[in-house]
This record gives sequence, C-alpha cells and structure tokens, in this order.
Amino acid sequence: MPDNTPADRVGIVLGTEPAGPLEFEFAVADGCSVQLDEVVAVDVADPADRERTISFYGVVDDVTRRFEGVHFDGDTRLVTEGTLPAHVSYVAKVRTTRVEPEEFIPPAPGDPVRLARGDSLRTALFADRMERSIPAGVLRNGEAAWLNLDFIDGTKGAHINISGISGVATKTSYALFLLYSLFNARTPEDGLVLPEAANSRAVIFNVKGHDLFWLDRPNNRLEDSEAEWAQRNGLSGTDRYQLLGLPAAPFDSVQVRSPALPAARSGADLLPEMQDDPRVLPYCFSLREFAADGLLPYMLTSQGDLTNLAFLTDSVTGRLEQLARSGSAGDPWLEVDDWPAAEEQGDRPGRIGADEVIDESVMEGGGGRRLTTLQELVSYIEYRLLDANEGEGDPGWYARQPRGTREALIRRLRGAARHVGRLVRGDISRADLERARPDILDSGSQVHVIDIHSLPQAAQMFTVGVLLRRIFARRETGSSDGKVFVVLDELNKYAPAEGEGPIKDVMLDIAERGRSLGVILIGAQQTASEVERRIVSNASVRVTGRLDSAEADRSEYRFLPATMRQRATILTPGMMMVSQPDIPTPLLLSFPFSAWATRLEETFVKEDPVALSEEFD
Repeated sequence: MPDNTPADRVGIVLGTEPAGPLEFEFAVADGCSVQLDEVVAVDVADPADRERTISFYGVVDDVTRRFEGVHFDGDTRLVTEGTLPAHVSYVAKVRTTRVEPEEFIPPAPGDPVRLARGDSLRTALFADRMERSIPAGVLRNGEAAWLNLDFIDGTKGAHINISGISGVATKTSYALFLLYSLFNARTPEDGLVLPEAANSRAVIFNVKGHDLFWLDRPNNRLEDSEAEWAQRNGLSGTDRYQLLGLPAAPFDSVQVRSPALPAARSGADLLPEMQDDPRVLPYCFSLREFAADGLLPYMLTSQGDLTNLAFLTDSVTGRLEQLARSGSAGDPWLEVDDWPAAEEQGDRPGRIGADEVIDESVMEGGGGRRLTTLQELVSYIEYRLLDANEGEGDPGWYARQPRGTREALIRRLRGAARHVGRLVRGDISRADLERARPDILDSGSQVHVIDIHSLPQAAQMFTVGVLLRRIFARRETGSSDGKVFVVLDELNKYAPAEGEGPIKDVMLDIAERGRSLGVILIGAQQTASEVERRIVSNASVRVTGRLDSAEADRSEYRFLPATMRQRATILTPGMMMVSQPDIPTPLLLSFPFSAWATRLEETFVKEDPVALSEEFD
C-alpha cells in the first residue's frame, strides 16, 4: 500500500451515501481544503485478500458544505447565533479515472482519502502509460499535466480541436502553446519527444490583425505575468515553463508572409501588404500555376456554388490545365492564340464582360495574346463558354451545359476575381514569383505564418484551400519528411456543418486521411456545432475554453461532464478543459503566458520602447 502521510490525507469515504467503484463521496477532514478538479486517491483492502490493495484514483467533480441536523430554513440563523447545535458537513464527490489493478470493487466507508501527488498523480492521469508525452498545461494543484503524443502525431490518432468564445477563450494562444510544446518537449535523456521535430513544419493562418507577426521575438510581459500567476498560486520563485520542463523562449525559426499588393504599374517590384518589417515576405500565385494546378474551383467559396455547376467547373478546369501546358513552364502568364480581338468578337448584347478593358498585347513570334491577370483569364473563359462560334460557345469547353448554367459560372468567377485577382498574377517576373511562392515543405523555416486577416473572405478561403491542397498533395507523394502541423482558426468558415465545396473537401481529407500522411490539424472555432461533424469527431484531443451558455448545451460538448459544461460558461482566459483518449475525464488546465510576442508593443524593451519602435517606423 502506498505511503499515506498526514499532509496528504484529506478525508474519509462517506458511509451515509453509497460508494461505488466509478463514483463515491468523502467527508473532508477538519482543517483541509478540497476544491473542484483536485486529484485524489483511495487505497482499498481487497475483501477477499486483506494483504492485497486496490487503488482508486479520481477527480473531484463536486464539493458541498451544509449544516447537519437542521431541518428548517430558519435553523441556519439559529445555528449561526449559537442557539441550535449543528455540525458543518464538507463533502466532495469523486469521479473515478483509474483503478489499479482493475478490480472494480467499491471503496469501504471510512477508507482514508489522500491527495494524488508526484508518481501517484502520474498514475491517476495515466502518464505512466504514455510512452511519449508532451506538456499540456498545469493542474490546479501546480503539477504538470500531459498529452499522449501518440494521439496527436498519428501513431494512434491525430488532430486537436479547440472551441471557445472569441477574445475570451484564448484559443489561438493555446494552439500556439501546444505547437511550441510539440517542437520543444524533451525526454529525460534530453532528446526531443517528437523525434522528427527538426524536419517538421507548421503553417499558421493569421486571422487577427498582425498578432502573429512576432512569434520569433521575446514577450516583454512574460516575466511579470508568470510571477503574478506564481504568487497567486503560492508558488513564488517558479513559473509554468519550469514546471512543464520547457524553455521560456520564442519560436526560433519563423517565416512571415503577407499578401502581395496589387501592382502599381507594369514591372513594379512585388511588395507585401505589410512593408514596415523587412522580415515579412509577399505571397501570391502565378496565373500559370492557377491553371496548371486546377485551382479554379477554390474561387467558388459559397457552399452552393458547386452544387449545380460541378460538371461545368470540372470541364473548364481541365481545359485550363491543357492551356497551361503550352508556353514555358516557368512563365507566370498564360498564352492563347484562339481569342480574337474585341472588335472581331463584337460587343454582343448581354456579354457579361463587354465593358471590361483587356490588354491585347501580341506575343513575340505569334499572333496570340498574353494573359497577365485573373480578370483577363475569366474574360477568356467567358469567350470560350459564351461568345465563340458566333455566340454559341465552344462545345469542347461547356460540356453540353445550357447557356444559363454557363452564364451563372461566369458571374461567380467575375465576382470572385475582384477579390482573388491580387493573389493570382501573371504580371510579375520569374524572380518575383520564386520569392513570393509560399513553399511550406521546402522552406528552411520551421514555422510559417500566412497572413490573411486583411483579405476579403473569398480571398481568405482561396488562400487556405490552395495552400492546404498543395501540402496534402505533396504528402501523398511521400516527397517530404517530418510532420506538418496546420493551425487554423474559424473552422466553421472553411468546413461548415452544412453544404459542400472544394475547400471543405480538403479539410475533410486532412481530418480523415491526414493522420496517415503526417498532416495534423490544430483547428479552432467559436462554435463546434457549426463545424462539419466528421472534422470535430476525428480530433483525438478536444479542448474547450469559455463557451456561450447556449452553445455549451449542444451535443458536441457531451464529452464534458454536466458540471464541466456548466463551468465552461464562466472560465477565465488561460483556463482550458482538455479531453484525450487516455484519460476518461477532461482536465482543467492553465497554460503559460506566451513567451513569444503576439503584438508589436510586446516586442519593445521595457527600458527603451521608443528606440526599438523606430525599427518599424
């Protein structure tokens, strides 16, 4: 039987309420304090063999105090005035997490209850059975909690899903902490817990301001924030990074990309949207890549766009792939020789693009035309679908679809091109194209921040869909090592519960097949009920921060016990409920304050913020 020191003992199993192997109550001893989420243990003598001990471990699910021996509401006043004797009953309810060995007999009334600490705590939370584990956060008692890496990196399961109210649940902060833990957690022998961490990559889509542009800079608020936490929890002189065995440092290999600005003039330098920081690179895609890689469907972001147009969209996409094979593969533009000048076509009534000015430059050595913008490409598609053959369209392009369907597709493409056009370019040099290509897997950087916050929704969805499709396609060929971690907020936008679309298909591919290909999704959303069920259910690790009370009642949160669903509506920032397959009950954890800056002012040196800020002026 494990040693029971007086300091560990906090009560005895009640005899006035039934005690079962899965749930029991204990009376808290005088002078002891037991709160929700405390991890406790009971050592029970086997009735059939008094020399054999069975240990029960559990988490405190509820605590109550009341007067014993009173029957009427007014008796409480009499007791407090000293005219009626009564005893204060302080009772804690425990939900069992583990029985070792697995003999499910009930604890006996009067059995001593102790706090689970050290090795006993690791046993209670199955950490002793985790061959590879990474820090997940800190329990209320100040000890570390762990996540089984086998259920994250695809060995036994994969993916992490985080839910919570925006701005309060700190979803992105916790996702970044878990990513940092994955890349930096070390074994007792000082090796990396994730062996392929050095060859792994992460892509983080920045959806809020410039919050994630400074992940490689130290956070000047770290020391004060962790000191405040330590003082509040009676752990002066330590911080949560020390408790978790992690270095308190920023990410050390970061590449940041911002959307390329529209060209001010032909031949102008390609510039990122954020020009104040020389570390930030632009990103865009070439017009030839758009055609060759079949990216047309990713312009149609509305979930109803492809319902009735799928066949026509596939036909046009195939024709563009053929078109991209002509000309030089390294050129960003496309070349066509079957599109007559506007005066030869005539401005027929009802032409969708009749008022658009097209650059009709003639290519060297031929009589064709060079397409350098997405708008020009859409106009060419319109010509093939509607205006060729004296207004009948080209049957090879429209695949027997009626004119109304063809016109509907053109309208959608024109609407999307206004938002996506700055990201699909044929007016840049090959050198600029190489500089602007966001090749996540071939980059020398470990963490890649892709800024999409300023883009219209159509352009945001196009960027996310295209990059994830490329990553997934590369991993299917087996042409890269390590893992790829995708950090994406607002999952309900890219994989909504209702509707279909190419971007949702990519997300489902990652959720259902990414595990086998080493593509791991760390996804977040305000409301899991609005996300495709298969994506949420495929996440082995489920995390919940602060929830709206109506959302907390949805079936997607039934993995939380009733008391935890109720508490989810009052959680403070920095507190998360974490569920994983190894442990039959979720754990309430806090996680360290970010060691990396998440806004510009956090990068300043405290003594001289003005001097450092000049770097960004």
